[in-house]
Amino acid sequence: MLKKIGAGFLFLSAVSSSFGAAYKIPEQSQRSMGTAAAYFAGADYADANYYNPSNMVFMENKTFIEFGSRYIYLPSVKFEGKAADPVTKSFQIADAKTKEEHFLIPYFHVVFRGSENLRWGLSLVTPAGLSKRWSDEKQISTAEEFTLKVFELNSSVAFKVSEKFSIAGGIRGIYASGKIKYRYEPAYKVNMDGDSGYRFGYNLSATLRPTNNLTISTAYRSKVNIKIEGDASGYLYDPLSSTTYPIAVGGHVIVPIPAELRVGTAYRWKSTIFELTYEKTYWSSYKILDIQFNNSTIDSQLGQPKDKYWRDSESVRLGIRHKFSEKLTGMFGIAYDETPIPERTLGFELPDSNAWLFSIGGIYNLSNKLELGLSYLYVTKIERNINTPPNENGIDGKFSDLTAHLVNLSVGYKF
Repeated sequence: MLKKIGAGFLFLSAVSSSFGAAYKIPEQSQRSMGTAAAYFAGADYADANYYNPSNMVFMENKTFIEFGSRYIYLPSVKFEGKAADPVTKSFQIADAKTKEEHFLIPYFHVVFRGSENLRWGLSLVTPAGLSKRWSDEKQISTAEEFTLKVFELNSSVAFKVSEKFSIAGGIRGIYASGKIKYRYEPAYKVNMDGDSGYRFGYNLSATLRPTNNLTISTAYRSKVNIKIEGDASGYLYDPLSSTTYPIAVGGHVIVPIPAELRVGTAYRWKSTIFELTYEKTYWSSYKILDIQFNNSTIDSQLGQPKDKYWRDSESVRLGIRHKFSEKLTGMFGIAYDETPIPERTLGFELPDSNAWLFSIGGIYNLSNKLELGLSYLYVTKIERNINTPPNENGIDGKFSDLTAHLVNLSVGYKF
């Protein structure tokens, strides 16, 4: 039964939203959500600090600010099939649905007024996380609730090398917290909470403008390992002695925020900007999960590293921004997003698969300084079959109805 404690820390490293590949959330601004996160090479507002800081020196020399909030609705995910009983290891019918999820997540971007060749920006975003909850007996034995929140404070400086070329670099400070619940009464019940201190990484970008209408950019975000420390409470039942033992143990696990590479181009034709972005996320660095416990007895039983062996994932994104008038700009986007998670890793806490994303949005200028934005993103993930033996995830069935709806509302100001 002690292995169930280890499973909790394992799942903490794999909690995800239901719309990004694994636990990644790429849409962090109005223009990004309106273009299905294709917004990159053409970044030209306050969010350029986060998406492509090397573009900041090509922007009008003013201070740009964007405040926004995303409403996220995750409908129920459906599972049809069988799951292994955690005690007997025999497969049993486990048809079920997750609970619906609702979230409201704010963000902030600013690019400060600078000199002709030097600009500075700051962003506060949530690049990963969200939650998954089940209420049916077979699922709650491993995944009653899994919640992860990741916050990033990103600061970048850009330098114009020439009228056609610029570079930028910055520091990423990342903090995470999580909550886990699972139970199989009367055998065990575990509640866990954990958080981390700040961990730091970096970001680099470069932009080339061979013509006034064409922009080519690349950007790299470094891997950041988050150490989440937590405490577990609950109980374990020993059938041999008919004794219930309370759980009170601490431990930690390293959660990777993987490195990411982006390459993209933006082309302006009259009143329209077309953007094509290729994105690679280096999930393959997540090969082994090493759980360490403060209690030596528990650690001796549960401290063995567990293979993960995720794959690098790729995304292709196409976005369009069209200026209908001096006041109104429309946005459209489509993207294909791969999952990095192999079948043997897939579980109830993370029902993930390849996805298609479709978006639409608009920005209305109330004046030459003030704008309001509204966008909508729909995500549909491909049904995924899974068949893993009882000594691994122990699931034989199909996940379906993997969808998400996101609405973003923002206020932008420049002065």
